[in-house]
Order: sequence, then C-alpha cells, then structure tokens
Amino acid sequence: MHKPSTRHIAFASFIGTAIEFYDFYIYAMAAALVIGQVFFPASDPATQSLNAFLTFGIAFIARPVGAIIFGHFGDKVGRKATLAASLLLMGISTLLIGMLPGYGVLGIWAPIALCILRFGQGLGLGGEWGGAALLATEHAPEDKRAWFGMFPQLGPSVGFLLATLSYLALSIWLTDAEFKAWGWRLPFIISALLVAVGLYVRFKLAETPAFTAALAENKTHEVPIKPLLKTHLRPVLLGALAMVVCYNLFYTATVFCLSYGTTMLGIARADFLGMLCVAILFMTIATPISAKLSDHWGRKPVLLMSGALAILAGFVLAPLLMSGSVVQVTLFLSLALFLMGATFAPMGAYLPEQFPVAVRYTGAGLAYQLGGILGASLAPYISQLLVTAGGLAWVGAYVSIAAAVSFFAVLLLGESRRSEAL
Repeated sequence: MHKPSTRHIAFASFIGTAIEFYDFYIYAMAAALVIGQVFFPASDPATQSLNAFLTFGIAFIARPVGAIIFGHFGDKVGRKATLAASLLLMGISTLLIGMLPGYGVLGIWAPIALCILRFGQGLGLGGEWGGAALLATEHAPEDKRAWFGMFPQLGPSVGFLLATLSYLALSIWLTDAEFKAWGWRLPFIISALLVAVGLYVRFKLAETPAFTAALAENKTHEVPIKPLLKTHLRPVLLGALAMVVCYNLFYTATVFCLSYGTTMLGIARADFLGMLCVAILFMTIATPISAKLSDHWGRKPVLLMSGALAILAGFVLAPLLMSGSVVQVTLFLSLALFLMGATFAPMGAYLPEQFPVAVRYTGAGLAYQLGGILGASLAPYISQLLVTAGGLAWVGAYVSIAAAVSFFAVLLLGESRRSEAL
C-alpha cells in the first residue's frame, strides 16, 4: 500500500474522533433534554435529570475498559484494524439507542437496555482516542507532533458542533411533543451514515511506521497491560489527572449548563443550543493555537498557563450564569470551551509521548479515559447535587478544584516535547 499523504493522515485521525464524539455528545444532549422523560417517566423532574445523568456516566466507566481491550489489540495487532473495530462498535451501539423503545413500551427493560448500549458506546470510544492520536503523532516529525496530534483533538469540537446543530434544527422544526416522541432519535439513526464514511477512510490507511518497526523487530508484548502497569503506572495516573480539567470544563459547560439553563433560567432549548454553537467555535479556535504554541514553547508551559486560567474561570461561573443574561451566559460558555480547547489540544502529543511504542496505545488511551471517569463521568451529576445544596458558587468551586488538580499533575509529569519515544 502506498504511503498515505499528510492530508489523508490528518483527515483519518480527525474523522473518526469527530464521528465517535458526535455519537457520544448526542447522548449527552439527549440526557440533558429528554432521556429522563422517556426512560424514567415515573419520577419527578429533578430525579429524572439525576437518573439521566447517571446513565450518561455509565459510558465513562466503560471507556477505560475499552482503552484496555482495544489498546491490547492496538499494541499487539496494529492501530488500523483496532481503530476500525472501535468505530464500528460505537456506531452500532448509537444506532440501537436511537431505535430503543422507551419505558412505556418495554417497562424496566428499557432503562436496562439503555445502560447496556451506553456501556457499548463507552467501550467503542475508549478504543478510539488513543489510536487516533497515535495515527497522527506516529507519522509526525518531532517538531510538529502537537500540530499533527491536534487533528484528533479537533474531532470532539466538530462532533459537538454537529450534535448541537442537529438538536437545534430539531428544536426549530418540531413541536416539543414531536421532539420527545421521536425527534430526538433522528441524530442517533443518522450517525450510521457517518460511521460508514469513517470506516471507508480508515480502511484506506497503512499501518503507522512506528508500530510497523516494532512489529518487525519483535518488540511487541503478548499482554501489553502487564508491562504498562509494572513500569509505566506513574504517567498513566498523572496523565489521567492532567486530563481532568479538560473533561470538567467541557461537560460542566455543555451538559450541566444546558440542563440548568433550560430548566432553572428559563432559556428556550433552541436559544441555549444556539449559544453553545457560538461557544464551541471558541474551542475550535483555541485548539490549533494551543497546539502550535506547545510545539514552540513546550507542552508544559501551555498546559500550566491554560490550567491557571481555568482555575480562575470557576470564580466567574456563578455571577455570569446567575445573571440570566444571554450575553453573559454565552460569555461563560465561550470562556469555558476556549480554555477546554487550550488544555485539550496539547494532549494529542503529550500523552503518547509518555509511553514507548509497545504500550503506547494502551497507556495513552487508558490515561485519557481514566481522566474521563475523574473529570466527566459524574460532573453533571455532582454539579446538579452541588447547585441544589449550595448554589452555583459551589459548582464554580468544583470547576476550580478540578483545574487545580490538573495543574499540579502537569507539574509532576513535566515536559515531553523532546521525548525520543516516538
């Protein structure tokens, strides 16, 4: 097979994460808007939201499991086939969620099946990011790893934008009753077409040079997780903590704020989704800027600077949201997502650089997904509990603490720009 072009590598690493995160985010939006009413109708609205957010969190528990399973094959068999399998699992799970009858038809089996399919989504996404990051960085020149690693990092912002636009269009075109009855399912069903495109692009790729060399030299491991945990546990744990700020910023701004804004502030669903579309552009802008700077200055300075600003962002959450002003709420959403992009972009190179090639898929993916459990799995749920117990100021403190955790994790991990591992 001919050597893939830089453009093809960039697009292939981007398209898979965009599709998988689109699938993931349409569930996050559905959880904030309608999942509780469809699958937990017997409870009051607050309990419906908590139950929906718990099903949202299930996938984050599955993601490290997916990172281990797919990482095993990615480090033993190859990046290409493993990435295709993770995308296929995610696509099937998403499609079935869109076709799953609600509580009114299946009774208790509806939420049980929903949890199983949500777990399948998490397994698929767990295997996606690590492989996509390696697909980009293992083809990259040493001085452009963060730039190449940026392309899978762009996937989440584009996937989220597509998800938001999907629900925004449905909110405009359908009545509230139509949306709750069947409209929310359409983005799940349409995702099958996107998965087909992603699989086509992925199958046209060759294996990465780094893994091909490791395979030829017989440097792979029979069970990669064993040497990883034995000799590289520290970067796995610190890498997970470094990811906390990215996840917390994102899911606080998108899932919790969407739920709070539409229920407590009385902002129309279509209006709030439009505000999120504006805010996500700031994340998209921050991603290439941060990647470029981290190739120039190093990963550590960029991550520490953006992490410090994220700590300060927690202090403005309450006053901006409590204002109820569309402008001020949009300002907070834009600030949070800009800082998410700034802290997220360098991770495409930063985490893979912590591990040697033979355990890199498993190590980078596991660190990334463990960060999801710590920073995102229960973030909307915890924020909902905090706002009920102490108000929005407590949610802001939660954001600041999460950012501080990542700040100190990066301090302990140090710089990786000159890593020879790749």
